[in-house]
Amino acid sequence: MTKKERYAAVIAYFEQAMPLAETELHFDSDFQLLVAVMLSAQCTDKRVNLVTPALFQAFPTPAAMAAATEEQLLEYIKSVSYPNSKARHLLEAARQLQERFGGEVPSTLEELTSLPGVGRKTANVVMSVAFGKARMAVDTHVFRVSHRLGLVPEKAKTPLAVEQELVRNFPEEVIPRAHHWLILHGRYICKALKPDCMGCGLQRVCVFFNKKS
Repeated sequence: MTKKERYAAVIAYFEQAMPLAETELHFDSDFQLLVAVMLSAQCTDKRVNLVTPALFQAFPTPAAMAAATEEQLLEYIKSVSYPNSKARHLLEAARQLQERFGGEVPSTLEELTSLPGVGRKTANVVMSVAFGKARMAVDTHVFRVSHRLGLVPEKAKTPLAVEQELVRNFPEEVIPRAHHWLILHGRYICKALKPDCMGCGLQRVCVFFNKKS
């Protein structure tokens, strides 16, 4: 199977199995999306969604959050991973959004990654989800699934290498959804320790499965 055929088969499968793939994080604005994605680093979306309703009610905008203290934010997010550093980053990011961007979430990689606590992966999620840009955020699920399916070569050892390979081979209009396809497939089917290969519709194209069987 050629690379082009493999990508075509994967796209065809997900178009049918998961046509409306989207983030599982809950939010009502670009700012709330940014906050939720920052909180989700090394933490589950489920845990973040338990925390954010009260947080967003108290601090719904950059202006409201910028007026808070680290201690106040920490009370709301203390059950997520690394709450102290995340509280600090959220506060400083909110202040910078107010001071530098007029309270609006910027839409470019350079501007987003200039905010405290916002790395390339977080910026790519925001650009994809909020602004519909063809950006591929690579988390552990995307990294694992991409390798198992054979969408990226074994030599793609870093998130950036995987991102570049996926962006190069998925059609541009598909990339925002493909990001969610791979995440959700990794979260519920192609799990790290116990992948549900028998329940997977991609056995025919999967390098991992065909090596195993």
